[in-house]
Amino acid sequence: MRSAMTSGRAIGTVLVVLGLVGTLAALLLPTQFADGNRSIALARAGWQDDGKGVWKTEYGPLTPMDRDFIRKVRNAGLWELPAGRSAQERGTRKSVRIAGDHLVDGHTELDRRAIEAGRTLKVSLPNQPAGKNQDYLDEINKSQGDAFDRVLVERLRQAHGVVFGLIGLVRDQTRNSMVRSLATRANAIVLDHITVLEDTGLVDFEALNDVK
Repeated sequence: MRSAMTSGRAIGTVLVVLGLVGTLAALLLPTQFADGNRSIALARAGWQDDGKGVWKTEYGPLTPMDRDFIRKVRNAGLWELPAGRSAQERGTRKSVRIAGDHLVDGHTELDRRAIEAGRTLKVSLPNQPAGKNQDYLDEINKSQGDAFDRVLVERLRQAHGVVFGLIGLVRDQTRNSMVRSLATRANAIVLDHITVLEDTGLVDFEALNDVK
């Protein structure tokens, strides 16, 4: 009898322990997955630390990621705005010319907002397209006819997909109200650009996956 009672208590203890372990795992795993996803998003966004730490501003703390985001919005306008004008003027497809309209309207607004944020928050901004972005613009300008449409859509869709990850990360993490406002607007505009570029039917999604 005592053996049966002892065995029953042992089984009960094991079940309690297993229940506690299961509860603990349920609590920890979502956090681990969330941290993992955040790390992945951070790595994919590819923002650059300028090494100048966090600045105090009247709009809230301004982090290196915030500053890099403002610079990237400005840099996007420096090559995507002229690319959009080229799409308006030289696109052989109506859908490409429509995409050009959206690109010009959107980046005109974002460029203005980025310049305003840079001046207000004292963030230095580029005046010429950086690195490969100038190469992309040169490639677009040299293309003709059908090849022009395809190169333009490919390069712009690729660029918008990359920056889209950074926009989400900044919108999630920034504590600066001016940067948050810029990220909110950029999110809507970049998503619109991704949509109209895809509506051309010229996006090679397999190629995009290879790049990412």
